[in-house]
Amino acid sequence: MFSRLLTATLLSSTLLLTACTGDDADSGDAAERLDTAAQALTEAESLDISLATSSLPDGVRGLLSAKGVGDHSPAFSGNVKIVAGGATIAAEVIAVDDKVYAKTGFSPVWAPLDPKSLGAPDPADLLGSDADSGLAGLLKVTTDVETGDKSRDGDTVLTEIEGDIPGDRIAALIPTADQNESFDVVYRLTDDDELHDAKITGPFYGDEDVTYTVELQPRDEPADITAP
Repeated sequence: MFSRLLTATLLSSTLLLTACTGDDADSGDAAERLDTAAQALTEAESLDISLATSSLPDGVRGLLSAKGVGDHSPAFSGNVKIVAGGATIAAEVIAVDDKVYAKTGFSPVWAPLDPKSLGAPDPADLLGSDADSGLAGLLKVTTDVETGDKSRDGDTVLTEIEGDIPGDRIAALIPTADQNESFDVVYRLTDDDELHDAKITGPFYGDEDVTYTVELQPRDEPADITAP
């Protein structure tokens, strides 16, 4: 009887130790995979970039979507949609040398724009100037990472990696975000540890959570973005 009890106790302890070790290994592997994905993004000549949400809370000003190309100079050229005064405003935008220029359908002329006055970021800030800034820099500061489920995009198998992003890092990109709260993130990586997309959820505008979908695709050629 005592022998069977001792054997069962030792077996349970072994299984528990194995499970704990597996969790630690999983966390380390997930963090390493995020670092690899981040390095590929920061070393790229330029990036195709997309940041979008389906809607914003009623009565707020903010960024609905930004899609274009950019580099780590930092600079951005593309199309942006902003919600202000209950209306959605679409514009072509160039952000370079710490200045933002916009051209809307209402005017064929490029004009200077202060995006913070509309609750939106400088699109160039989304690219960042080094490995520790921009959207790519968020991968390196994600905490409590763990590997989640598998999913597919067509024939591509993707691994989900979940974690938390400090609010101050989000607020550096989206100025209306609550810097005192953490934001949930789910990254999806390919088998080659390339970022396919990410979903970031949290209090971007007040207490109501908003989810932004992020896509970053490295390019081999320079973006060659200049002021209009």
